Amino acid sequence: MSIDHASGASTPKPDPVFLHVKAGMAVIIKNTDKTWRVADVINVIGSAKNPKIPKFFQVIYVDNHVTNWVNADLVTHIVPRV
Repeated sequence: MSIDHASGASTPKPDPVFLHVKAGMAVIIKNTDKTWRVADVINVIGSAKNPKIPKFFQVIYVDNHVTNWVNADLVTHIVPRV
């Protein structure tokens, strides 16, 4: 009979992407219908419990220049500057 003596330590989980988003960055937003869009972040709104943690982003979509508020959880990637 073998016994697993693995330690209880696990690898640390990476931070969610939205924690690193700041105004002026370009991001990829995954919509609820599984499509995605590129947008520039105009404004960041923090949560009521901790204003330093983003809750909503005001973005302007790159393709049609529409301004919209999106939930921070919908941001999947930060587009690097070239």
